[in-house]
Amino acid sequence: MSKQSIFGRITTLIRANVNAMIDSAEDPQKMIDQLIRDYTSNISDAEAAIAETIGNLRLLEQDYQEDISTAEEWGRKAIAASTKADELRTSGSSADADKFDNLAKVALQRQIDSENEARAAAPTIATQQETTEKLKAGLNGMKEKLKELQNKRAELVARAKTAEAQNRVADAVKSIDVLDPTSDLGRFEEKIRRQEALARGKQEIAASTLDAQFNELENIDAVTEVEARLAALKAGKPQQALEQ
Repeated sequence: MSKQSIFGRITTLIRANVNAMIDSAEDPQKMIDQLIRDYTSNISDAEAAIAETIGNLRLLEQDYQEDISTAEEWGRKAIAASTKADELRTSGSSADADKFDNLAKVALQRQIDSENEARAAAPTIATQQETTEKLKAGLNGMKEKLKELQNKRAELVARAKTAEAQNRVADAVKSIDVLDPTSDLGRFEEKIRRQEALARGKQEIAASTLDAQFNELENIDAVTEVEARLAALKAGKPQQALEQ
């Protein structure tokens, strides 16, 4: 499995999980804790995939070493057979010498086959080794990011709660701007002013009634004086005018 496919799949999963949590998040702390759990789970998935890749690499390396060892072994057998052929040929046994030379040729052919297999596997092993190192580096980077997230958890939660509180205050201020309570005070003041005006009106009415009563009393006194003078005239005793 390639580095791109492993981390591409994990990155897609992480991004999808994060976006889903952010969209539905109500409690910032719960969201971050869930993010940490999901990120940890994704790291576990990456570790499993990388372990499989490393396992395949180790198999290739093992086969390569076996090919090298096999080639060396056939090389030793070829030398032994060739040496035996030389010894027999020196002693005059040419037929037996040819037999061992043929064995040496067979050994040499097997040596060449094993060397070719090792040579063909070498580029693949080199590529896999490079990929594995990159996968390990990427995994270590993910683990560092997880540690960073864990270390910043308290800070992120505090910032989220502060932002939430600021939003509530802003909403409250906005509501106050829309529903100004001073308008209620204005209505109360107008009602009190009307009550005060009503009280003044009643006082003026009461004062007018009292003045009218005194005026009526004065009119009664004038009528009484007229009646008295009329009676005096009839009795032949004109009443003296009021002293100045």
